[in-house]
Order: sequence, then C-alpha cells, then structure tokens
Amino acid sequence: MPSGKLTRRRALAACGLGLISPFGGCSQVSPTGTADSSRKLALSLSPFEESLRERYVVDLTETRPSWDEEAFDAALNGSAYTTQHRTPFLARGDDEPTYARRNGTYYRLDSLVVGESEVTHPVLRVYEVEGSSGDAPDAVAHSSLPEADRRAVKIAYFAARARGNVGGVPWGLVERDGYVYRDEVAISSSRILSDSGPSRVEYRETVYEVEVTRETFHEAVYRANVEPVADSESEMETILRARLLDARIAREDLSPGARKVVRDAIREAHSESHPYSPAFESVLKKLDRWTYLDGNVEKDGGVESGRRRGYLRYDERYFGYRLQFVSEA
Repeated sequence: MPSGKLTRRRALAACGLGLISPFGGCSQVSPTGTADSSRKLALSLSPFEESLRERYVVDLTETRPSWDEEAFDAALNGSAYTTQHRTPFLARGDDEPTYARRNGTYYRLDSLVVGESEVTHPVLRVYEVEGSSGDAPDAVAHSSLPEADRRAVKIAYFAARARGNVGGVPWGLVERDGYVYRDEVAISSSRILSDSGPSRVEYRETVYEVEVTRETFHEAVYRANVEPVADSESEMETILRARLLDARIAREDLSPGARKVVRDAIREAHSESHPYSPAFESVLKKLDRWTYLDGNVEKDGGVESGRRRGYLRYDERYFGYRLQFVSEA
C-alpha cells in the first residue's frame, strides 16, 4: 500500500491525537485569531501491558467473520478473492494496520479497489405514526419479525429518531436515511420485504409506518491483498514499533518537572492553559507535538481535523496517549 499514510497520520496527530475540539477544529479560536485562554490543553496516558504484536496480530479463526479467513486463504493460494461494498479485512482505522500469522510467518492484510458494480438493493425507512400507541392492531410487533428484519427496523429507527434533531445517528449502519438490505440470505428470509409484508411495525411502544424502496447503488469492488512481512515475533514487533509509535521517551532524558507531567498524565491527566510551563513544553516536544506550542494550532499549516490515538514508548512500557482541549471549570 502507498506509504503516504504516514504523512496524513502526522497531520492528523497535530489535530488532537484521540479527540478534536467540540467546535470541529483543533483549538477554539477567538474572532481576533488568538487562542482562547479559557481552555486548557490536557494530556492523558493509558498504559497497556501487551506487546504491539499481541495487539495488532489477529487470529482470523476467532476474531473475524468467516469471509476474512476465506479471503486470507484465497490470497495465500494466489486466487483473486473479491468483495463488494465492504473490504475483505475489517481494518481498525485508516492508519492502524491489521496482521495475521500463519505457520510462523506474519502477513499484512489489506485490500485494493479493483472495480465498481451497479446494483439494486431494498431500502427500509420507517416513519412514526402520530398519535398511535404501541398496541395498534394493524402493527406487527418488532419481536415477531425474523432476526434480519429486527436488525433492519432497529437501524431504520435510529434514522427516524434523528430526523430534525442534531446528532445521534450511527452512520455506517444508517444509509440513505434508513437501512439497506444487502445480504441475500436476509433478503430471502425477510418478512418486511415480502409481497404481503407489514405496512406498520411496533418498536419500543411506538408504531412506525414502513416504507420499502428499491434503489440503485454504485459499490466498490475490493480484492484481498496479503503480503508476508516478518518471520519472527521480534521482527514483527520491530515493524509495528516503526509503523505505530509517535515517540520514544526515556525517563532519564526528562527533567524532574517533565517526569511529574508524565506521572500526572498516567494517573488522570495533566492540563495547562497557554503559555505552557517549560516542563509541559518539553514533554510536548518529546511527543513531537510542536504544533501545540503556540496555543493556536488551527493557524498552523498542514493541520487538518481528525481523530485518532497516538502511541509512545516510555522506558520499556507502551502507552496510548491523547491531547485534548478542555474548558476550565
């Protein structure tokens, strides 16, 4: 895969590493362009005991859907395994890789877009019936529906609940203001999609009107990509350190004040308003988060909004860390 992700990862890291401002950017900026002194920058550290290898090398027979193991086996055998709409391997995120081990060899799991398909899928949308109660005689109970329909109604309900409101929609599940049936088994067993399907359904003591449409989608076609990268645990750990760590800090290289900043960040969080203390500034520099030093990171070139975790190694332990702007109490 292209190595450009590292550049994007650095840019995203400058915008918060874990959380972004609730106002959509990296820091709240006043109309005059100066940093908001009513907020503090908080650093928190979360230790984890396992190695990076234990964290990122998956067992496809235990933790993945069956099609991921099928994709892995096919790719190892030199066969082209493709999926539509979804990627063959469920990645943790844009910048977090997935690996698997087979017969002592470690493989990087990925996918490539190799085409596009035009398909038609049923889309379920539900609309609350005003003034109706959960015991309406013409409404089918949610609990009486097949499993696939129960899931569809629940997701369509999320979309209905959010109409006219801000937030509260699990995008990725909700599509086109409802639920899209893609699985052929679910479609064939669906009661809602049948010719005699219900016009109303009761869910959470509320009656909803059922609307089913068949709509056109243009979906990407993905091909599973598996590449050997390591033949030993130590080699795999080295690769993951190079791929994932933002910083490596030795306790002996920190001043007493900077060590206290780290201790506070591990216990709960360490926060300061700008201008920061020399101790906090030194920790930010060790983390390579220089963009925060002026207190107004939105004005720095190359910074884009994003949210992701950051990792560091402090002495011999791994930590996940995040920087977050918080309002003073």
